[in-house]
Amino acid sequence: MARNKQRDRAAAAAPVVETVDGGLAELIPDRERPRGWTLLIDGAPQSHVDLDDPARLTFEYQRRLGHIADLAAPPNRPLQVVHLGGGAFTLARYVAATRPRSTQQIVELDAPLVQLVRRELPLDAGARIRVRSTDARAGLAKVQDGWADLVIADVFSGARTPAHLTSTEFLTEVRRVLRPGGFYAANLADGPPLTHLRGQIATAAAVFPELALAADPTVLRGRRFGNAVLLASDHGLPVAELTRRVATDPHPGRVEHGRALADFAGGAAPVTDASAKPSPVPPASAFR
Repeated sequence: MARNKQRDRAAAAAPVVETVDGGLAELIPDRERPRGWTLLIDGAPQSHVDLDDPARLTFEYQRRLGHIADLAAPPNRPLQVVHLGGGAFTLARYVAATRPRSTQQIVELDAPLVQLVRRELPLDAGARIRVRSTDARAGLAKVQDGWADLVIADVFSGARTPAHLTSTEFLTEVRRVLRPGGFYAANLADGPPLTHLRGQIATAAAVFPELALAADPTVLRGRRFGNAVLLASDHGLPVAELTRRVATDPHPGRVEHGRALADFAGGAAPVTDASAKPSPVPPASAFR
């Protein structure tokens, strides 16, 4: 009976639709969760938020980023996190819920989107989360050396990662901001022949000595367009535990690292500011 009432309340909620800088933003109510919402930009799903349970991550790539946040420090230790790209602030809410007293910075260029999310999906008043409406790379430049335990890059403009966030120069700035042993995690999107993904692995390898990649095996085999999460650090990575967690997700994935990841990159050249291009346009079928 209670579950039916929750569904009735969710069904009564109406979508919220507004034009933001990035296109048409839609907040779609979750029919199974009374305070759950999915954010779409121009029809492309961006993130899911459950205001009653911010530790619940629904999207496959966000679960993998959540695993990385879990492994970025011993349990219960607060983190200092920089989020490049805000979306619906899903990962910042997750860290605030799972690691109280964490200090976080969100850098999101789309100021109207930030206003929409703040109004419709307000942050917990006690969360230590600062939001800056500026370009991701410009915002990163304002973070002090060695401040962050974790930098998460999840930046898309028109469903593509901007070119200036794909280069060795950008990743050098990320490494400056990270403390020794800190993690960089990036949500990457690509499809066959995986040229962008291979190039991003080579680019990260030019800056960080330790890498791992988590993705659906069909994406890694180049059979469909999808997301892959790249993890990088200047110290050893918790590959075994990440592999276990990714393998037991509702949509199981695979983790590549070491020689297998280098072989997957296939001799791709690192990307520089001079050669950088946006990530590829997703096919229409990617969001069906």
